[in-house]
Amino acid sequence: MLITLGIGFWASKRIKTSGDFTLAGKSLSTSLVGVTLFATWFGSSQIMGNPGYFILDGFSSYITLILSGGICLFIVGQFYARKLYRMNIVTINDFFRVRYNKKLEVFSSLIMVLSYPHWIAAQFVALAYLFNTVMGIPFNYGVFVGASIVVFYTYIGGMWAVAYTDMVQSIMILLGLFILLFEVLTETKGIAPIFSNQSKEFFDLTPHGGLEEWSAYIALLLAFIAGAIPVQEIYQRVFSAKNEKSARNGLFLGAILMILIPSIPLIIGLGGVYLHPELLNNGNSQDIIPALVKIMTSIPVQVLFYGAMISAILSTSSGAMLAPSTIIGENLIKPYAKNLSDKNLLLYTRLSVILVAAISCYFAFDDSDIVGLVEASLSLILVCLFAPFTFGLFWKKSSVTGAWSAILIGGLSWLFCYIYNTIIDPTIYGFVISCLTMVIGSILCPDKNNAK
Repeated sequence: MLITLGIGFWASKRIKTSGDFTLAGKSLSTSLVGVTLFATWFGSSQIMGNPGYFILDGFSSYITLILSGGICLFIVGQFYARKLYRMNIVTINDFFRVRYNKKLEVFSSLIMVLSYPHWIAAQFVALAYLFNTVMGIPFNYGVFVGASIVVFYTYIGGMWAVAYTDMVQSIMILLGLFILLFEVLTETKGIAPIFSNQSKEFFDLTPHGGLEEWSAYIALLLAFIAGAIPVQEIYQRVFSAKNEKSARNGLFLGAILMILIPSIPLIIGLGGVYLHPELLNNGNSQDIIPALVKIMTSIPVQVLFYGAMISAILSTSSGAMLAPSTIIGENLIKPYAKNLSDKNLLLYTRLSVILVAAISCYFAFDDSDIVGLVEASLSLILVCLFAPFTFGLFWKKSSVTGAWSAILIGGLSWLFCYIYNTIIDPTIYGFVISCLTMVIGSILCPDKNNAK
Protein backbone atom coordinates (compact mmCIF):
# COMPACT_ATOMS: atom_id res chain seq x y z
CA MET A 1 0.00 0.00 0.00
CA LEU A 2 2.91 2.33 0.73
CA ILE A 3 4.26 1.69 -2.79
CA THR A 4 0.82 2.47 -4.21
CA LEU A 5 0.62 5.76 -2.31
CA GLY A 6 4.19 6.60 -3.34
CA ILE A 7 3.32 6.12 -7.02
CA GLY A 8 0.32 8.37 -6.49
CA PHE A 9 2.60 11.13 -5.19
CA TRP A 10 5.03 10.63 -8.09
CA ALA A 11 2.21 10.67 -10.64
CA SER A 12 0.75 13.87 -9.20
CA LYS A 13 3.90 15.69 -10.36
CA ARG A 14 3.00 14.84 -13.97
CA ILE A 15 -0.54 16.21 -13.75
CA LYS A 16 -0.62 19.63 -15.39
CA THR A 17 -3.93 19.54 -17.27
CA SER A 18 -7.25 17.70 -17.15
CA GLY A 19 -6.02 15.65 -20.13
CA ASP A 20 -3.05 14.45 -18.08
CA PHE A 21 -5.41 13.44 -15.27
CA THR A 22 -7.97 11.60 -17.41
CA LEU A 23 -5.88 10.19 -20.32
CA ALA A 24 -2.27 10.25 -19.05
CA GLY A 25 -1.35 12.64 -21.85
CA LYS A 26 -2.25 9.99 -24.51
CA SER A 27 1.12 8.30 -24.09
CA LEU A 28 0.49 4.70 -22.95
CA SER A 29 2.29 1.87 -24.76
CA THR A 30 0.77 -1.47 -25.80
CA SER A 31 2.00 -3.17 -22.62
CA LEU A 32 0.64 -0.46 -20.34
CA VAL A 33 -2.74 -0.45 -22.10
CA GLY A 34 -2.98 -4.25 -21.85
CA VAL A 35 -1.80 -4.49 -18.27
CA THR A 36 -4.02 -1.63 -17.04
CA LEU A 37 -7.04 -3.22 -18.73
CA PHE A 38 -6.22 -6.53 -17.08
CA ALA A 39 -5.53 -4.94 -13.69
CA THR A 40 -8.76 -2.93 -13.78
CA TRP A 41 -10.88 -6.02 -14.44
CA PHE A 42 -8.85 -8.48 -12.39
CA GLY A 43 -10.24 -7.55 -9.00
CA SER A 44 -12.50 -8.83 -6.27
CA SER A 45 -14.81 -10.77 -8.57
CA GLN A 46 -11.99 -12.80 -10.13
CA ILE A 47 -10.06 -13.41 -6.91
CA MET A 48 -12.83 -13.85 -4.34
CA GLY A 49 -16.16 -14.16 -6.12
CA ASN A 50 -15.48 -16.47 -9.07
CA PRO A 51 -13.78 -19.38 -7.22
CA GLY A 52 -16.93 -19.97 -5.16
CA TYR A 53 -19.10 -20.11 -8.28
CA PHE A 54 -16.61 -22.41 -10.03
CA ILE A 55 -16.56 -24.85 -7.09
CA LEU A 56 -20.36 -25.05 -7.07
CA ASP A 57 -21.23 -24.74 -10.78
CA GLY A 58 -18.16 -26.09 -12.58
CA PHE A 59 -17.09 -25.15 -16.09
CA SER A 60 -20.38 -23.50 -17.02
CA SER A 61 -19.33 -20.68 -14.68
CA TYR A 62 -15.89 -20.60 -16.35
CA ILE A 63 -17.62 -19.65 -19.60
CA THR A 64 -19.76 -16.91 -18.06
CA LEU A 65 -17.29 -15.44 -15.59
CA ILE A 66 -13.81 -15.94 -17.13
CA LEU A 67 -14.00 -16.50 -20.88
CA SER A 68 -16.56 -13.71 -21.27
CA GLY A 69 -14.08 -10.98 -20.27
CA GLY A 70 -11.50 -12.05 -22.86
CA ILE A 71 -14.16 -12.29 -25.56
CA CYS A 72 -15.37 -8.77 -24.75
CA LEU A 73 -11.89 -7.21 -25.02
CA PHE A 74 -11.18 -9.08 -28.26
CA ILE A 75 -14.42 -7.81 -29.80
CA VAL A 76 -13.63 -4.23 -28.78
CA GLY A 77 -10.12 -4.50 -30.20
CA GLN A 78 -11.28 -6.06 -33.46
CA PHE A 79 -14.33 -3.91 -34.19
CA TYR A 80 -14.68 -0.85 -31.96
CA ALA A 81 -11.25 0.53 -31.02
CA ARG A 82 -10.10 1.80 -34.42
CA LYS A 83 -13.26 3.79 -35.16
CA LEU A 84 -13.45 5.34 -31.70
CA TYR A 85 -9.75 6.17 -31.36
CA ARG A 86 -9.91 8.16 -34.61
CA MET A 87 -12.75 10.29 -33.21
CA ASN A 88 -10.27 11.85 -30.72
CA ILE A 89 -12.76 11.86 -27.84
CA VAL A 90 -12.28 11.48 -24.07
CA THR A 91 -15.34 9.51 -22.97
CA ILE A 92 -17.91 7.15 -24.46
CA ASN A 93 -20.51 9.80 -23.83
CA ASP A 94 -18.64 12.19 -26.14
CA PHE A 95 -19.60 9.69 -28.84
CA PHE A 96 -23.29 10.15 -27.99
CA ARG A 97 -22.89 13.92 -28.45
CA VAL A 98 -21.04 13.62 -31.76
CA ARG A 99 -23.28 10.88 -33.19
CA TYR A 100 -26.63 12.04 -31.79
CA ASN A 101 -26.96 15.24 -29.73
CA LYS A 102 -26.13 16.91 -26.40
CA LYS A 103 -29.27 15.69 -24.64
CA LEU A 104 -28.33 12.08 -25.29
CA GLU A 105 -24.80 12.84 -24.13
CA VAL A 106 -26.12 14.05 -20.78
CA PHE A 107 -28.65 11.25 -20.32
CA SER A 108 -26.18 8.52 -21.27
CA SER A 109 -23.63 10.10 -18.92
CA LEU A 110 -26.10 9.92 -16.03
CA ILE A 111 -26.77 6.24 -16.75
CA MET A 112 -23.06 5.47 -17.01
CA VAL A 113 -22.27 7.28 -13.75
CA LEU A 114 -25.13 5.50 -11.95
CA SER A 115 -23.88 2.10 -13.11
CA TYR A 116 -20.41 2.39 -11.57
CA PRO A 117 -21.08 2.59 -7.82
CA HIS A 118 -22.23 -1.07 -7.77
CA TRP A 119 -18.96 -2.23 -9.32
CA ILE A 120 -16.84 -0.02 -7.09
CA ALA A 121 -18.88 -1.22 -4.10
CA ALA A 122 -17.91 -4.80 -4.98
CA GLN A 123 -14.25 -3.84 -4.63
CA PHE A 124 -14.86 -2.10 -1.28
CA VAL A 125 -16.66 -5.23 -0.03
CA ALA A 126 -13.68 -7.40 -1.01
CA LEU A 127 -11.23 -5.01 0.66
CA ALA A 128 -13.33 -5.06 3.82
CA TYR A 129 -13.30 -8.88 3.88
CA LEU A 130 -9.53 -8.87 3.44
CA PHE A 131 -8.91 -6.24 6.13
CA ASN A 132 -11.11 -8.29 8.45
CA THR A 133 -9.19 -11.50 7.71
CA VAL A 134 -5.71 -9.97 7.90
CA MET A 135 -6.04 -7.28 10.56
CA GLY A 136 -9.34 -8.02 12.28
CA ILE A 137 -10.86 -4.71 11.16
CA PRO A 138 -14.69 -4.84 11.32
CA PHE A 139 -16.41 -4.96 7.93
CA ASN A 140 -17.94 -1.46 8.08
CA TYR A 141 -14.64 0.17 9.05
CA GLY A 142 -12.87 -1.88 6.37
CA VAL A 143 -15.09 -0.38 3.68
CA PHE A 144 -14.12 3.14 4.76
CA VAL A 145 -10.41 2.30 5.03
CA GLY A 146 -10.35 0.80 1.52
CA ALA A 147 -12.33 3.68 0.04
CA SER A 148 -10.03 6.25 1.66
CA ILE A 149 -6.85 4.67 0.25
CA VAL A 150 -8.27 4.46 -3.28
CA VAL A 151 -9.64 8.01 -3.19
CA PHE A 152 -6.31 9.38 -2.01
CA TYR A 153 -4.05 8.09 -4.78
CA THR A 154 -6.68 8.38 -7.54
CA TYR A 155 -7.42 11.98 -6.51
CA ILE A 156 -3.81 13.11 -6.67
CA GLY A 157 -2.48 10.95 -9.52
CA GLY A 158 -5.36 10.35 -11.96
CA MET A 159 -4.73 8.09 -14.96
CA TRP A 160 -0.95 8.32 -14.52
CA ALA A 161 -1.25 6.85 -11.03
CA VAL A 162 -3.74 4.22 -12.20
CA ALA A 163 -1.50 3.11 -15.09
CA TYR A 164 1.70 2.68 -13.11
CA THR A 165 0.12 1.27 -9.95
CA ASP A 166 -1.68 -1.21 -12.21
CA MET A 167 1.68 -2.40 -13.54
CA VAL A 168 3.22 -2.80 -10.06
CA GLN A 169 0.10 -4.38 -8.58
CA SER A 170 -0.22 -6.86 -11.45
CA ILE A 171 3.32 -8.11 -10.84
CA MET A 172 2.60 -8.47 -7.12
CA ILE A 173 -0.66 -10.40 -7.53
CA LEU A 174 0.88 -12.73 -10.14
CA LEU A 175 3.73 -13.51 -7.76
CA GLY A 176 1.32 -14.15 -4.89
CA LEU A 177 -0.99 -16.34 -7.00
CA PHE A 178 1.84 -18.50 -8.34
CA ILE A 179 3.24 -19.06 -4.84
CA LEU A 180 -0.17 -20.14 -3.51
CA LEU A 181 -0.83 -22.28 -6.59
CA PHE A 182 2.49 -24.06 -6.03
CA GLU A 183 1.61 -24.66 -2.35
CA VAL A 184 -1.81 -26.09 -3.22
CA LEU A 185 -0.63 -28.34 -6.06
CA THR A 186 2.24 -29.63 -3.92
CA GLU A 187 -0.26 -30.70 -1.26
CA THR A 188 -2.68 -32.24 -3.79
CA LYS A 189 0.12 -34.05 -5.69
CA GLY A 190 -0.68 -32.21 -8.92
CA ILE A 191 -3.77 -30.94 -10.69
CA ALA A 192 -5.22 -34.34 -11.68
CA PRO A 193 -6.53 -35.34 -8.22
CA ILE A 194 -8.45 -32.05 -7.94
CA PHE A 195 -10.45 -32.67 -11.10
CA SER A 196 -10.73 -36.45 -10.81
CA ASN A 197 -12.63 -35.85 -7.59
CA GLN A 198 -15.38 -33.96 -9.45
CA SER A 199 -18.63 -35.29 -10.89
CA LYS A 200 -19.20 -35.62 -14.63
CA GLU A 201 -21.63 -32.66 -14.58
CA PHE A 202 -18.85 -30.41 -13.27
CA PHE A 203 -17.20 -30.43 -16.73
CA ASP A 204 -20.32 -29.44 -18.67
CA LEU A 205 -20.04 -26.05 -20.37
CA THR A 206 -23.76 -25.37 -20.16
CA PRO A 207 -26.03 -25.22 -17.10
CA HIS A 208 -28.18 -28.03 -15.73
CA GLY A 209 -31.83 -27.53 -15.08
CA GLY A 210 -34.63 -25.78 -16.87
CA LEU A 211 -35.61 -22.33 -18.06
CA GLU A 212 -34.46 -20.39 -14.99
CA GLU A 213 -30.94 -21.86 -15.05
CA TRP A 214 -30.53 -21.22 -18.77
CA SER A 215 -31.93 -17.72 -18.34
CA ALA A 216 -29.38 -16.89 -15.65
CA TYR A 217 -26.58 -18.35 -17.81
CA ILE A 218 -27.51 -16.30 -20.87
CA ALA A 219 -28.02 -13.16 -18.79
CA LEU A 220 -24.51 -13.46 -17.33
CA LEU A 221 -23.01 -13.93 -20.80
CA LEU A 222 -24.86 -10.88 -22.10
CA ALA A 223 -23.87 -8.75 -19.10
CA PHE A 224 -20.18 -9.69 -19.08
CA ILE A 225 -19.68 -9.61 -22.89
CA ALA A 226 -22.13 -7.16 -24.50
CA GLY A 227 -22.77 -5.16 -21.32
CA ALA A 228 -19.06 -4.50 -20.84
CA ILE A 229 -18.51 -3.26 -24.40
CA PRO A 230 -19.70 0.34 -23.81
CA VAL A 231 -17.99 0.84 -20.42
CA GLN A 232 -15.77 3.86 -19.92
CA GLU A 233 -12.84 2.11 -18.21
CA ILE A 234 -12.02 0.19 -21.42
CA TYR A 235 -11.95 3.29 -23.60
CA GLN A 236 -10.18 5.42 -21.00
CA ARG A 237 -7.22 3.12 -21.65
CA VAL A 238 -7.82 2.95 -25.41
CA PHE A 239 -7.91 6.75 -25.65
CA SER A 240 -4.83 7.00 -23.41
CA ALA A 241 -2.76 4.95 -25.88
CA LYS A 242 -0.05 6.78 -27.81
CA ASN A 243 -1.46 5.58 -31.14
CA GLU A 244 -4.17 3.41 -32.69
CA LYS A 245 -1.92 0.36 -32.98
CA SER A 246 -1.00 0.48 -29.29
CA ALA A 247 -4.68 0.75 -28.40
CA ARG A 248 -5.74 -2.31 -30.42
CA ASN A 249 -2.77 -4.48 -29.47
CA GLY A 250 -3.23 -3.49 -25.84
CA LEU A 251 -6.81 -4.76 -26.00
CA PHE A 252 -5.68 -8.08 -27.47
CA LEU A 253 -3.01 -8.41 -24.77
CA GLY A 254 -5.61 -7.61 -22.12
CA ALA A 255 -7.94 -10.26 -23.58
CA ILE A 256 -5.25 -12.96 -23.32
CA LEU A 257 -4.41 -11.97 -19.75
CA MET A 258 -8.09 -11.94 -18.77
CA ILE A 259 -8.51 -15.55 -19.91
CA LEU A 260 -5.26 -16.99 -18.53
CA ILE A 261 -4.65 -15.31 -15.17
CA PRO A 262 -8.19 -15.45 -13.67
CA SER A 263 -8.10 -19.24 -14.17
CA ILE A 264 -5.45 -19.51 -11.43
CA PRO A 265 -7.74 -18.55 -8.48
CA LEU A 266 -10.27 -21.12 -9.72
CA ILE A 267 -7.69 -23.93 -9.47
CA ILE A 268 -6.50 -22.63 -6.11
CA GLY A 269 -10.05 -22.49 -4.76
CA LEU A 270 -10.93 -25.97 -6.04
CA GLY A 271 -7.69 -27.41 -4.66
CA GLY A 272 -8.24 -25.68 -1.35
CA VAL A 273 -11.69 -27.19 -0.91
CA TYR A 274 -10.30 -30.58 -1.94
CA LEU A 275 -7.74 -30.31 0.88
CA HIS A 276 -9.97 -28.51 3.38
CA PRO A 277 -13.68 -29.23 2.76
CA GLU A 278 -14.54 -27.33 5.92
CA LEU A 279 -13.87 -24.06 4.03
CA LEU A 280 -17.38 -24.34 2.58
CA ASN A 281 -19.01 -24.81 5.97
CA ASN A 282 -19.22 -21.13 6.92
CA GLY A 283 -21.58 -20.39 4.00
CA ASN A 284 -19.37 -17.62 2.59
CA SER A 285 -17.69 -18.94 -0.57
CA GLN A 286 -16.21 -15.47 -1.20
CA ASP A 287 -13.82 -15.98 1.70
CA ILE A 288 -12.23 -19.24 0.46
CA ILE A 289 -9.00 -17.79 -0.97
CA PRO A 290 -8.15 -15.55 2.04
CA ALA A 291 -8.96 -18.40 4.46
CA LEU A 292 -6.82 -20.81 2.42
CA VAL A 293 -3.84 -18.48 2.56
CA LYS A 294 -4.15 -18.31 6.33
CA ILE A 295 -4.28 -22.11 6.66
CA MET A 296 -1.62 -23.18 4.16
CA THR A 297 1.14 -20.57 4.06
CA SER A 298 3.82 -19.15 6.30
CA ILE A 299 3.66 -15.63 7.72
CA PRO A 300 6.00 -14.10 5.07
CA VAL A 301 3.94 -15.66 2.26
CA GLN A 302 0.74 -14.46 3.92
CA VAL A 303 2.09 -10.93 4.04
CA LEU A 304 3.06 -11.11 0.36
CA PHE A 305 -0.20 -12.66 -0.80
CA TYR A 306 -2.57 -10.50 1.22
CA GLY A 307 -0.63 -7.46 0.09
CA ALA A 308 -0.91 -8.64 -3.51
CA MET A 309 -4.66 -9.25 -3.20
CA ILE A 310 -5.24 -5.86 -1.65
CA SER A 311 -3.12 -4.28 -4.40
CA ALA A 312 -5.12 -6.00 -7.15
CA ILE A 313 -8.43 -4.84 -5.71
CA LEU A 314 -7.09 -1.32 -5.14
CA SER A 315 -6.09 -1.29 -8.80
CA THR A 316 -9.57 -2.26 -9.94
CA SER A 317 -11.15 0.26 -7.57
CA SER A 318 -9.05 3.17 -8.80
CA GLY A 319 -9.74 2.45 -12.47
CA ALA A 320 -13.45 2.03 -11.81
CA MET A 321 -13.57 5.25 -9.79
CA LEU A 322 -11.70 7.33 -12.35
CA ALA A 323 -14.11 6.40 -15.17
CA PRO A 324 -17.34 7.97 -13.80
CA SER A 325 -15.37 10.91 -12.39
CA THR A 326 -14.08 11.64 -15.88
CA ILE A 327 -17.62 11.44 -17.28
CA ILE A 328 -18.91 13.86 -14.62
CA GLY A 329 -16.16 16.36 -15.45
CA GLU A 330 -16.15 16.03 -19.24
CA ASN A 331 -19.84 15.44 -20.00
CA LEU A 332 -21.88 16.83 -17.11
CA ILE A 333 -19.86 19.87 -15.99
CA LYS A 334 -17.62 21.05 -18.84
CA PRO A 335 -20.35 21.60 -21.49
CA TYR A 336 -22.51 23.70 -19.15
CA ALA A 337 -20.00 25.67 -17.10
CA LYS A 338 -19.27 28.93 -18.89
CA ASN A 339 -15.67 30.11 -19.03
CA LEU A 340 -14.49 27.01 -17.20
CA SER A 341 -10.70 26.94 -17.03
CA ASP A 342 -8.81 23.69 -17.42
CA LYS A 343 -7.54 24.11 -13.86
CA ASN A 344 -11.10 24.24 -12.50
CA LEU A 345 -12.16 21.30 -14.67
CA LEU A 346 -9.31 19.30 -13.16
CA LEU A 347 -10.50 20.28 -9.66
CA TYR A 348 -14.11 19.29 -10.36
CA THR A 349 -13.02 15.95 -11.83
CA ARG A 350 -10.95 15.26 -8.73
CA LEU A 351 -13.85 16.19 -6.42
CA SER A 352 -16.04 13.80 -8.41
CA VAL A 353 -13.74 10.98 -7.27
CA ILE A 354 -14.80 11.68 -3.68
CA LEU A 355 -18.50 11.85 -4.62
CA VAL A 356 -18.41 8.53 -6.48
CA ALA A 357 -16.58 6.87 -3.58
CA ALA A 358 -19.19 8.08 -1.09
CA ILE A 359 -22.08 6.66 -3.14
CA SER A 360 -20.20 3.39 -3.64
CA CYS A 361 -19.75 3.01 0.11
CA TYR A 362 -23.53 3.13 0.51
CA PHE A 363 -24.00 0.23 -1.93
CA ALA A 364 -21.19 -1.72 -0.25
CA PHE A 365 -23.14 -1.64 3.03
CA ASP A 366 -26.40 -2.51 1.26
CA ASP A 367 -25.24 -5.62 -0.66
CA SER A 368 -22.16 -7.75 0.03
CA ASP A 369 -22.48 -10.19 -2.93
CA ILE A 370 -19.41 -9.32 -5.03
CA VAL A 371 -20.37 -11.00 -8.33
CA GLY A 372 -23.98 -9.82 -7.97
CA LEU A 373 -22.85 -6.21 -7.60
CA VAL A 374 -20.69 -6.42 -10.74
CA GLU A 375 -23.53 -8.00 -12.73
CA ALA A 376 -25.95 -5.28 -11.60
CA SER A 377 -23.51 -2.62 -12.79
CA LEU A 378 -23.14 -4.13 -16.27
CA SER A 379 -26.84 -4.98 -16.69
CA LEU A 380 -27.87 -1.32 -16.53
CA ILE A 381 -25.35 -0.39 -19.24
CA LEU A 382 -26.41 -3.37 -21.37
CA VAL A 383 -30.14 -2.64 -21.45
CA CYS A 384 -29.75 1.10 -21.95
CA LEU A 385 -26.53 1.95 -23.79
CA PHE A 386 -25.31 -1.06 -25.77
CA ALA A 387 -27.83 -0.68 -28.61
CA PRO A 388 -27.47 3.09 -29.28
CA PHE A 389 -23.70 2.81 -28.91
CA THR A 390 -23.21 -0.17 -31.22
CA PHE A 391 -25.86 0.64 -33.80
CA GLY A 392 -24.75 4.27 -33.82
CA LEU A 393 -21.18 3.24 -34.55
CA PHE A 394 -21.91 0.69 -37.30
CA TRP A 395 -25.35 1.55 -38.77
CA LYS A 396 -25.65 4.85 -40.63
CA LYS A 397 -29.45 4.94 -40.32
CA SER A 398 -29.39 4.99 -36.52
CA SER A 399 -31.42 7.99 -35.41
CA VAL A 400 -31.87 10.12 -32.32
CA THR A 401 -35.40 8.76 -31.87
CA GLY A 402 -34.11 5.20 -32.14
CA ALA A 403 -31.46 5.91 -29.50
CA TRP A 404 -34.00 7.42 -27.09
CA SER A 405 -36.33 4.47 -27.67
CA ALA A 406 -33.56 1.96 -26.94
CA ILE A 407 -32.51 3.70 -23.75
CA LEU A 408 -35.94 4.43 -22.29
CA ILE A 409 -37.98 1.42 -23.42
CA GLY A 410 -35.09 -1.02 -22.90
CA GLY A 411 -34.37 0.35 -19.43
CA LEU A 412 -38.03 0.48 -18.36
CA SER A 413 -38.66 -3.05 -19.65
CA TRP A 414 -35.71 -4.30 -17.60
CA LEU A 415 -36.99 -2.46 -14.52
CA PHE A 416 -40.55 -3.78 -14.96
CA CYS A 417 -39.33 -7.38 -15.28
CA TYR A 418 -37.03 -6.92 -12.30
CA ILE A 419 -39.87 -5.63 -10.10
CA TYR A 420 -42.19 -8.46 -11.11
CA ASN A 421 -39.42 -11.08 -10.84
CA THR A 422 -40.00 -12.72 -14.23
CA ILE A 423 -38.86 -16.30 -14.81
CA ILE A 424 -36.70 -15.22 -17.74
CA ASP A 425 -33.98 -12.88 -16.46
CA PRO A 426 -34.89 -9.16 -16.82
CA THR A 427 -31.53 -8.52 -18.49
CA ILE A 428 -32.54 -10.67 -21.48
CA TYR A 429 -35.86 -8.86 -21.91
CA GLY A 430 -34.21 -5.47 -21.59
CA PHE A 431 -31.43 -6.29 -24.06
CA VAL A 432 -33.72 -7.69 -26.77
CA ILE A 433 -36.30 -4.90 -26.43
CA SER A 434 -33.58 -2.23 -26.43
CA CYS A 435 -32.11 -3.55 -29.71
CA LEU A 436 -35.54 -3.94 -31.35
CA THR A 437 -36.71 -0.45 -30.40
CA MET A 438 -33.42 0.99 -31.62
CA VAL A 439 -34.05 -0.46 -35.08
CA ILE A 440 -37.79 0.28 -35.18
CA GLY A 441 -37.39 3.83 -33.88
CA SER A 442 -34.63 4.59 -36.39
CA ILE A 443 -36.65 3.25 -39.32
CA LEU A 444 -39.91 4.98 -38.35
CA CYS A 445 -38.31 8.27 -37.31
CA PRO A 446 -35.05 8.76 -39.22
CA ASP A 447 -32.86 11.80 -38.71
CA LYS A 448 -33.36 14.50 -41.32
CA ASN A 449 -29.89 13.99 -42.81
CA ASN A 450 -30.65 10.23 -43.20
CA ALA A 451 -34.19 10.62 -44.54
CA LYS A 452 -34.67 10.37 -48.27
